[in-house]
Amino acid sequence: MLFSGRRKKFGTSIQTELYVQPLQFYGQPPLENISLSEFETFAVDRLKLLKTVENLGVSYVKQSEQYSKKLDSELKTLNFPYRSEVDDRKLPGGPSESEKRRKDHISHFILRLAYCQTEDLRRWFIQQEVDLFRYRFNGLLSKQKLEFLHKNNLQYDAISLKEKKELKEKLVSSTYAISGITVEDQDFYKVPFQDALDLVRTRKVYLKEGYAYIPHQDIVTIVLNDFRTRLSKALALTARSLPAVHSDERLQPLLNHLSHAYLGQDYSIQKNVGKISLEQIDSLSGKSFPLCMRQLHQALRENHHLRHGGRMQYGLFLKGIGLSLEQALQFWRSEFIRGKVDGDKFDKAYAYSIRHMFGKEGKRTDYTPYSCMKVILSNPPSQGDYHGCPFRHSDPELLKQKLQVFKVSPSGIVQIMELVKGMHYQLACQKYFELTHNVEDTPFSLSHPNQYFSESQKLLGGGGGGKELKREVDASQRSQENSSSRGFSAAQEAADSEHEAEMTKDLNAFFEDV
Repeated sequence: MLFSGRRKKFGTSIQTELYVQPLQFYGQPPLENISLSEFETFAVDRLKLLKTVENLGVSYVKQSEQYSKKLDSELKTLNFPYRSEVDDRKLPGGPSESEKRRKDHISHFILRLAYCQTEDLRRWFIQQEVDLFRYRFNGLLSKQKLEFLHKNNLQYDAISLKEKKELKEKLVSSTYAISGITVEDQDFYKVPFQDALDLVRTRKVYLKEGYAYIPHQDIVTIVLNDFRTRLSKALALTARSLPAVHSDERLQPLLNHLSHAYLGQDYSIQKNVGKISLEQIDSLSGKSFPLCMRQLHQALRENHHLRHGGRMQYGLFLKGIGLSLEQALQFWRSEFIRGKVDGDKFDKAYAYSIRHMFGKEGKRTDYTPYSCMKVILSNPPSQGDYHGCPFRHSDPELLKQKLQVFKVSPSGIVQIMELVKGMHYQLACQKYFELTHNVEDTPFSLSHPNQYFSESQKLLGGGGGGKELKREVDASQRSQENSSSRGFSAAQEAADSEHEAEMTKDLNAFFEDV
């Protein structure tokens, strides 16, 4: 993969200019050749890192000891820069600090391409990158922070000890969390007041002759505002270049899937076929179905029909939890004929699509149950539809009513709605899991409806599928842990999407709803 044709010029100066600093504003794009394999690996590792940043941001107080410890561990595991005092020496068996900074740089720009496509994606990407930047900036030494400011034309010089002593009384009385004892050990930066409006507005700094005196711990506020502004503008510019990028048939499928890539277990592998009986579905829907599938099941039972989007989302979920083809045909047929569809019409218009879903028709592809990101980002529901993510697509008041009906406590509803307001839809679903299962701090990061079901069954002792189902789920997860260490294949995801598009094309006649 060639980012630009000026590889030689870039290669000679990259170590001495771009990667000499432990942190950057990502103003200079990468200009070197990388392979598609490295392109994919870097992108997926950064996506994993940003997902961790999001999860930690709502589970712990940002910059707290637990938050920092867990994020530091993730940075270390994924080979990103994680400690400012580490020099450029290569540790035994691992990449050098310069190689980590190169990965950090390139991976950021790859995800820019993937996450500039919509407003929701840009907003999510900016928030996670800002939180990551804050953590890493706070980890810099004082000297490194000053070097960073100067390198990025943020001319904020620390005031001299003499000036600090002269202004000591003013600094103590006007600056938050500064005492007469600590002021002499604290660096203060003299900043034009218009660059520190957030701190001025909250009256946290001393103002004099058009300048704000910013304490060391608050300079990050100024830098973050600058970083956010630059990144927002850069994403807007990147979005304009997308048509040229999408013309590259190698990159288009990779970028399209990175924005809603699923990095967990492959639930298309039918190891649990036949472990769920039709008689158990109603009971399981109330105990172990995520809200999106519980909503679809309820709508199907009440209306005896689901439109195409709902049938695809719910049908593949049922397949993933162990419903066999024969059971699926029986389940959908018995429900539809209770409505306005007679047996002959079902056999002609719907049975083929169910067999296709199980890989028995058309290209005979084992179609994958939808991940959370796919449910959230693709095919939004319209009037009369019941698919999609309730936390993303429901009116807030209707969502509150639904949660009340499902016996979620008032305080729990407040917590969920706060996450929804912050657009943390998967975390809202995870909170729903915790509240409905009476657990705290679940040890997993929710990213798939079928994962929700599996974790619920494990917690409930395998009820609904018995111990045999529980053993199958555990074995499947162990297998996935081994495979995930070898990396995620976006190319395979692209192939799945192509198969799904072909499936939809082949079945238009069957999926038309009157």
